[in-house]
Formats: sequence, structure tokens, C-alpha cells
Amino acid sequence: MPDHDGLMRIFWPSDLSRSDTPGIIVGWRNSGLDVFVVAILEEVDARSVENALKVGTLFRNASHPIARIYELCGRPSMEVLGLANSPQVEVEVLQIHASKGPRLRMPQISCARASTVQIIMFERPLPNRMQYISLNPISLALGDKAEKTNHAPGSVDAEEEKEEMKNRARTKHLVEKLRLHTVSIHPPSQKEQALPRIVNQINCSFELNKLLQKNISLVGRRSRRSLSVSERVVESATGMRDFVLVALWRVMILYIYPIIRRGFILGLVCHRFTAEALLLVLEWRAKPDYAALKDISATAQQVEIRLQQFCYWPVQYITLRKRKNDWESVTTSHPDYIRFYNSLWLVANDVIIGIALGSYIIDNSAWVAESISEFLSLYSIAVLRRTIAWLMDWPAGLKLNNELAAFLGDLFLWVIDHWSNCLEALRPVLPHLIWFIGFSSFAGASMPIALFSDLLSILTIHIYSFYMASARIFNWQYTILLSLFQLFRGKKHNVLRKRIDSCDYDLDQLLLGTILFTLLFFLLPTVIVFYLTFACSRMAIISLKAVLDTLLACLNHFPLFALMLRIKDSQRLPGGICFELKDTHQLTLSTPATDSPTTPPTSYIYLKSVPLTFRAMFHQYFQLGHRIRKHYLSPRVLLCLATGKFVPPIHRKNLYSLQYSMLPARRAGIMDMWRALTAREEDGKEKWDTGGSGGAWRVNGKRLNGGTRRYAH
Repeated sequence: MPDHDGLMRIFWPSDLSRSDTPGIIVGWRNSGLDVFVVAILEEVDARSVENALKVGTLFRNASHPIARIYELCGRPSMEVLGLANSPQVEVEVLQIHASKGPRLRMPQISCARASTVQIIMFERPLPNRMQYISLNPISLALGDKAEKTNHAPGSVDAEEEKEEMKNRARTKHLVEKLRLHTVSIHPPSQKEQALPRIVNQINCSFELNKLLQKNISLVGRRSRRSLSVSERVVESATGMRDFVLVALWRVMILYIYPIIRRGFILGLVCHRFTAEALLLVLEWRAKPDYAALKDISATAQQVEIRLQQFCYWPVQYITLRKRKNDWESVTTSHPDYIRFYNSLWLVANDVIIGIALGSYIIDNSAWVAESISEFLSLYSIAVLRRTIAWLMDWPAGLKLNNELAAFLGDLFLWVIDHWSNCLEALRPVLPHLIWFIGFSSFAGASMPIALFSDLLSILTIHIYSFYMASARIFNWQYTILLSLFQLFRGKKHNVLRKRIDSCDYDLDQLLLGTILFTLLFFLLPTVIVFYLTFACSRMAIISLKAVLDTLLACLNHFPLFALMLRIKDSQRLPGGICFELKDTHQLTLSTPATDSPTTPPTSYIYLKSVPLTFRAMFHQYFQLGHRIRKHYLSPRVLLCLATGKFVPPIHRKNLYSLQYSMLPARRAGIMDMWRALTAREEDGKEKWDTGGSGGAWRVNGKRLNGGTRRYAH
């Protein structure tokens, strides 16, 4: 970074010790006047610390290779940055003098090359609690989804998708043209480019400070006395106990654990085979454009989601286990951790609620069946009969065509009578069906909700058929009236050119067209009232099913674990960073004078982590609401309702995309899972050897007993 402006930027942890003991400041030097403080090593010599950093003495007994930290932080090594509370000691030109103590609210720093100093204070995240900061908000959903759905040609969903793709292409084209007209682009400065590296340095600073403070006793020569006789006796007794425990543990690890592990893996693979067979059945399509079973049935969709989760959990667990093979400061697996445990929590809560709900349904299956039967008899039979009878007799004073109203009413009443007989035949079986639904609740509360949704669709299929028949009649009549109206105006619709052309009709054609137009126009109110009645009934059923689908979405996707983390520890859900400038004048007045060298003008800035907003956590729900609103309240759908065209419910893939956001777009195959489960974990496993001095047992490279120990004199 350029140093000619004399501005020195220092990143200083706010949790550093405020003692007035002299110490050595250790950290990263990103450039000449841009430093990052990691730790202050007290009561040691600067030259000894510098040598210890070069030879790696301060990084002994590290849990993982220190080169990984260097790679994350983007620097080849750590350096001695200066001295703390040592104003009389001379330092190099680029090194700093820092004054701190219990009476100082903020550190006072000076450097020979710096004309102004900018101190960025930050609170170190705790990696053992999975805290970290990030420039970008954490993603709670997998980003490997392809937003492409197969729709039937000419359907409402297909037309909406085509229009949306056109809008995206148009927007992209406009953005490209706008870039061509951009006069100047502000190139990112070197300090801006270094920000991601500094974020990694902040995330790694806690572990590095802990490691440096642990190994500070290794800096310089320190003599150790030899053990006394009593200490040797205690060590021998402890060593024998450890030897027995380690031998038993070794027998368990080498002989018993592999058998249990292999049996568990075989059980998982058998479960995976069964799940794959069921998934193939649920996803089978007669043709690519046809709907699969999971697209028709809510129960099949729920079973498919659970099977997908069970297939993905082993892969997620293996991925999370690999976290132990790296430093805790590596944050790449934190979103997977949240997604994994959020899924487990949701399934556990689903099962707990399902057990309570299922117990109630099983204990009261007769009463529940009777209530459902009465509800269906009242609203799908009796109320519908009274409504149709009311429509046949001039409803609300509207003078309808008696013959057409009687014909349509008798037709619908005849279907209702037959459907009523079917429900009466189903009544003895209904308690057993309710008992089965209650028993399915032990698999989770989402199963009875999905079964009730499918049961609602089946038991109201006569209303769906009424809606389809009345909509088709109304659409035919509307289309014929539109054509006859063009004939009445002396025009016709050109099908090939898709336009309205003038046409010369004969007198007989005009007369016949006028008669038919008048006849159909006066019959139109009768058809409209029947169509509106069944369309409203159909919309009410769709709304009720939408409520059930919303409950399923909450049970399957609600960010419960993330919400608890947001309330308990918001630093585990970073949503970005912000810089807050402190009032330098107030800090100067409240800070006592020190005998440090001349302190240049200093500004203090706080770097804070911004937690993920609640709106971002529920972003998927906002998308779901937007899709539902776009489907049912769009002008195209309203036009379909006005013209009698069929308005299908929203496609299940669009409705359930919220729940699939936690699952990969392509599930892992059986062989992929087998290879992942049977792969030997070289890193992090316990290594046994009998080498070294005295044939001592070692675990993770540490001696447990025996062997010859050397003592310095």
C-alpha cells in the first residue's frame, strides 16, 4: 500500500490486556504503515521473540499446520511490530510505540514514519463458539438451485415463466448498455482490496493469540530442575494407570469400534437403497411434460422431502466432521453447520408435535371422524344443494332463464346426490382412515397435515368438477359471443395472422349471427351466476389448501435454529461489517497524559460485525409470498377468471422451493455416500505408535507413560 501520505492504519483488538507491563507487540504487517496487532507478549525480549517467530518456537503444539493460517491471512510470516509501555527503548523506523494501562481508555500509538494514526478497534470473535465476521451475509440456503420448471405448454405457469425470462433478458441487456455509457469507474484501492484478508486476520487473531500466549514460556532459556523422588513415584503410578486405560481404549478402538461402525454403515446403505427406490417411484413421469406423483399429492411431496433429507444428512455430517481437521477460524463450514442442525431441530420438533397430535387423534378417532363427516355433509352437500336451489329460483331478484337454470341445477344436483351416496358408503371406513392418519403422526406432524390436504382434495373433487364444467361452458359461450360480436360489426378474426380483418357477410349470415348473439347474450347471466358460485367455492378450497401448505412450509423450513442463534449469539450469524468513528476530542480529554513519545493526531474507529437481519432470515418466505401473489393476483390470472379459462393452483415445485432450499439440487448417489462413509479419516484420528524413547504409547503425538525424560540443569 502507498506510504507517502503518512497515514498509518493499525488494527487493535479491544480485548488486549490493559496492564502497564512492558511487552512486545506481535502481528501482521500488511504494508509499511498498515499493521494488524495479534498479541502483546509481556516480560520477554524483542530479539528473542523475533527469533522464536522465525524458527517457529511460538507455534509449537499447534493443533494444525501454521501454514494454513498464513494462507488465510495472506502473509508469509508474523513480525514484531513494536513495543508496548517502553517509551525509552529505541525501535526501528516502521515499528510502533504503544502506551496502554488501566487509566488509559484507548491505546496511544506513535511511529516515526507516521504523521497521522488511524486505530481501528475490533472485538475478536471466538472461534470455539463459532463466532466470526464476514463481508457478506451468511447464506442460510444452498445456492445450487436451477430455477427451471417443466410446465405444460400454454399453461399459466408456462406463460408467466416465459414472461419472467424475457424481463430478465431485457434487464440484462439494459445493464450491459448502461455499462457502455459509464464515464468513469472507481477502481478499488489497495486498502479496499486488502479488506477480505484483514477480515480473515480478525477471525484468526483469537486462536493465534491463545497459541502465542501458551508458548511464551518457550521464548529464551529457562532451566528446569530435575524431579524429586516423590514426584517420580507419583509419575510412575500415573503412568501405570494411563497405560491400562490406553490399552483398554486401544482394544475398543481396534476391534470393537470397527465392527459397530461397519454395521452402522451397512444399515445406512440399506436405508439409502430403500429411499432411492421410493424416490424413483415418487419422481417417475410418463412423459417429461407430465406431472409426477410428488407434484400431485402433498403426502408424496412430504415423503419425498423427508427421504431427501435422510439421504443428505450423512453427507452433511461427514462434511462437518472435516471441520476438526482444520483450524476453528476457518469459517467455510459454518453455514452447513447451521443448515444441518436447523434441519435436525425441525425434524425433532415435527416428531414431538406429531406424537402429541397423533395421540389425540388416535384417542378421539371416532369423534374426529364424526366431526369431519358432519362438516363435509354440511358444507359440501347440504349448503351446495341449497345454493343451487337458490340459483334455480331467481337469486337476489335476478331474472334468469328458467329452463337453462333448471337444466344446470338438475345436472349438478344429480351429481351431488351420487356423491352423497359415496360419502355415506365411506362413513363406516372414515374412523379407520382417521386412525391411520393419527398413526402417521408419529412420523411427524407434517404427515397428517399433508394427508388432510390430500383428503380435502379427494372429498371435494365434485366441486372441482362443477368448476371445470361451468368454466368450460362459460368460456365457450364467451368465445362464441366474441366471434358473433365481430360478425355483428362486419369483421372477423384472422386466425393465421392473429388480427381482426373486415369481412362482407351475406344478409342471411348477419341475420343468423344476430339471432344467435341475442340468444346467447340473454343466456349469459344464467351461466355466469353458476360459474361464479363454483369459482368462489374452488378459490375457497385452494385458500384452505394454501393454509395447510403454509403450515407444512413452517414445519419443514422455519429457521428455528438460526433464530435461536440470532437471539442468543448474533455474532454467529454475521450480516456484514460497519465502521463507527469515535469522538476523538472527548477521548483526548478523558485520557491522562503519558510520558510516551510525541503522539501524532489519532482517530479511533470501531469495526463492528452487523448481525444478519430478520428480513434476510425470512427472505425465502417473502419470496414464497411474492410467488403466490404473482400467481393468483396477476392480471393474467384475473383475465383467466373473467374469461372462464382454467386457473390451476400454483405449481408445487414453486410452492415447495422454500423447503427444497435446504437440500442440494442433485442428491448424492449411493456409491458417493458409500465412498464418503468408508473413507479413512487420516486427519484428526488417533494415531498409535510404539516408537520413540522407551516404547511409550502416544496419542496425537503426546507421550502417555514410560520412556526417558530429559531435564535441563
